[in-house]
Amino acid sequence: MKLSARIAAPAAALVLAGLTATACAPQTSDTSAGGDEKTGTLRVWLFQEVGNKPKEKVVDAAVADFEKTHEGAKVEVEYIPVDTRAQRIKAAFNDPKSAPDLIEYGNTDTAGYVKDGGLADVSKEFAAWGEAKDTDPTARQSVTVGGQVYGAPLFVGVRALYYRTDVFEDLGIEPPKSQAELISTAKKVHREKPDLYGLVVGGAYTYGAMPFIWANGGELADETGVSYESAINSAKARKGIEAYTSLFGDDNCPAAKCAAMGGNATVTAFASGKAAMAIGGDFSHAAVEAGSVKGKYAVVPLPGVEEGSIAPAFAGGNNIGVLKSSSHRTLAVDLMKSLTGKKTQAKMFDAMGFLPTYTDVRAAVAEKEPFVGPFVDTLGAGAKFVPASSAWGQIDASLVLPTMFQEIVSGRKDVAAASDDAAKKMDAAFADAG
Repeated sequence: MKLSARIAAPAAALVLAGLTATACAPQTSDTSAGGDEKTGTLRVWLFQEVGNKPKEKVVDAAVADFEKTHEGAKVEVEYIPVDTRAQRIKAAFNDPKSAPDLIEYGNTDTAGYVKDGGLADVSKEFAAWGEAKDTDPTARQSVTVGGQVYGAPLFVGVRALYYRTDVFEDLGIEPPKSQAELISTAKKVHREKPDLYGLVVGGAYTYGAMPFIWANGGELADETGVSYESAINSAKARKGIEAYTSLFGDDNCPAAKCAAMGGNATVTAFASGKAAMAIGGDFSHAAVEAGSVKGKYAVVPLPGVEEGSIAPAFAGGNNIGVLKSSSHRTLAVDLMKSLTGKKTQAKMFDAMGFLPTYTDVRAAVAEKEPFVGPFVDTLGAGAKFVPASSAWGQIDASLVLPTMFQEIVSGRKDVAAASDDAAKKMDAAFADAG
């Protein structure tokens, strides 16, 4: 799912640590399924950002570099609305003659697009690309299905803990260092300052809740060899669900107000001064800076269960892939490298705040922009991804996890019943995906 420099929708937007890919993927690299013309016009679809001009300048520079070194090749870039990307990309897969050569896509869409037969396997080219060796494992996993590579990472995004420095100073408290302390601190703040949410949370904020599940040793699903089996109702996952849902209530974030909140709403609440803490992304920084809390907040990694540990974060982001139908296979792969290479990612960070996927480039931008530090530390501690199955799109679109959280915080079901129901829905989706 797409993550952007604006307040991101739950990613939407990259489960490392053992979750590999579905069995539907081809086992060998594609061999120019659409052709391999060495001249002509390449068409590229990229996502339209809210403030798109800075992105356009970076892309234009990358395209200019490509055209200089590829005589006879031209590039046409079209920026497509994020909200309608699914329909347009699906149509492109079904109509190769009108399809672009490359697309930008959300990293949680990788497995689905591979199953649809739309993306070219670029494993050999990626392995031979010198810069690719510095791609962090999380980002590499986001383009990998069945052990094969279907694109190149463009940027990565993770969440950490934003907190109000003025509120904490006033109450004489420090940023929490464990999950238990996070929960007790949230409730203490709300008790002392009832007009503030201690930690604003959302029943529809899937990617803000996942770190609680992972920090307690739970997983979303386990790989069975050919598919996945839900693990959301395991004992460890339930501990994480209980921890997250304990934050809904009159002692922190009332369910009547917070059950329907998603990631956008929680970050907006923090930026507007209605919360002492929020779980927000590096991509949320600009929105928070534009809010009333500017100059009165700081960011630390979201704490894990053990004191001093960091909770595993969902690593979202976007990739760029070559379509299998492209008639310019070699040129398209070279353009993919130009659009996602180190030089472009460094410029994209400066222009849009998108976090680079190369470890060395990310370290360099962290030195230049201190606000990036907690997010880099979070990635370094070990981020996670969703199951690499085309079923995830159905699970996400069907709001399986938000429904589970909302059933619990509303009191309609207890954690055991709600997680069992969610597991059944997830397993049905995995079975449908094959």
